[in-house]
Amino acid sequence: MMKQRRGQVALNGKLAREVKMDSYRKILLCYDGSREGRKALRQGANLALDLNAETHVLAVVDMRSSIAQSAGLLTDMACGRFEEAARDILQEGVEWLRERGLQAQGHFAFGHPIDEIAALAESLQVDLVVVGHRCRSGLARWWMGAGNTPLLDRVKCSILVAVCQAGESAEAEDEAAYAAKPVKAEAGA
Repeated sequence: MMKQRRGQVALNGKLAREVKMDSYRKILLCYDGSREGRKALRQGANLALDLNAETHVLAVVDMRSSIAQSAGLLTDMACGRFEEAARDILQEGVEWLRERGLQAQGHFAFGHPIDEIAALAESLQVDLVVVGHRCRSGLARWWMGAGNTPLLDRVKCSILVAVCQAGESAEAEDEAAYAAKPVKAEAGA
């Protein structure tokens, strides 16, 4: 017979440390409309529903990369379109969460995503940040850099990374899962 200590639970006859998931009372979901962003939104929503957590969604317009991609030739009208598209994406994410029973607060920012995520996470004092990530293969890892690595050094809370594998099919399975509504358990049911 195993002796259990405080903070441990028995799982299938083995001792394991108890996970305190209820400490995630405030969650920040980072959403950009991409496949990875949808996966982060979906996983974050399921966790927020399970924990009854206060939920925030952030969309960031990174004008530096937009300007670099256009060789510095962006007009004011083009910049306005980037902002409009990002606000539409944010609204889409917030509405998707509300359809599933979460009252999410949307936030919009201009700047480098890592900086804006870290600043909002600190400002809101969130317990968990949820981001999406696409695994890169081969040489892409070398020249594209470390992606979310600097975020780990910038926030004081936990980070959940929703990973999309390189070459993962976005069509049938991912789209169906994004469209599916998580079922919120009714009290007393």
